[in-house]
Amino acid sequence: MRVSIDIVHARRERLAQLLRENRYLEVRELCARLQISEATVRRDLAALAGANRITRTRGGALVDFNLRFPSFQQRQSRAAGAKRLIAEQAVTHIKPGMTVYLDAGTTIYAVAQLLLERGIRPLTVVTASLPVADLLADAAGVKVILSGGEFLRRQSVLVGRTARKILGGFDYDLAAMSVEGADRDGLWNTQAEIVRAQQAVMRRARRVLVCADHTKLGKTAPVFLAGWSARLTLVSDAPAAWLEQLRPRRRQGAKIL
Repeated sequence: MRVSIDIVHARRERLAQLLRENRYLEVRELCARLQISEATVRRDLAALAGANRITRTRGGALVDFNLRFPSFQQRQSRAAGAKRLIAEQAVTHIKPGMTVYLDAGTTIYAVAQLLLERGIRPLTVVTASLPVADLLADAAGVKVILSGGEFLRRQSVLVGRTARKILGGFDYDLAAMSVEGADRDGLWNTQAEIVRAQQAVMRRARRVLVCADHTKLGKTAPVFLAGWSARLTLVSDAPAAWLEQLRPRRRQGAKIL
């Protein structure tokens, strides 16, 4: 049965809206949400890409997020002093013999740099961040495990089903996470696929350090990551008065340093 052009246009508008809201969705998830076949999804994605409304990836689609988001190199020079202060607090929780997850992001990269400087060994470091893996790959006494997955170039991170499967296969003594927002309700990040990978890690981590500079406190981002819990410790350069604003809705005794 031939579908009218108005229905096709409406469906594609809904598809574009889903991608704006979620930043990244795999084809099979788009099929489930729109109740259409994989072949139809792929035709619609091709049409949207041809109109320059999305950037397609293997197995899914990214909106212009990955073009607009500042690159890793651009972000690395921002608030360098704050990142160093956060890293100095974070590494005090990392001990020899641990299995540690180091997230993507420039603040976590500062943590990796300090681990290298301090010579905390031996360590097993699992990461989805190419810069972190490259930095620590040749460090004696550090075993580096890099997840596979879809590569987001500007964020220098691997995401997707393969990444989640690998990251969810370890037991972590500690996970150091980056976020784009932290408010009274919890933690937020920019993209659904990155959040899914983080959640896969958090389910297997005994303790989670949330590393966020003062510019991210009291703010939200497009995707909710997690509520406050006893396993979370917020590490920030923010003054104590700022941190107090996060306390009223903290759940189950989350720590704020």
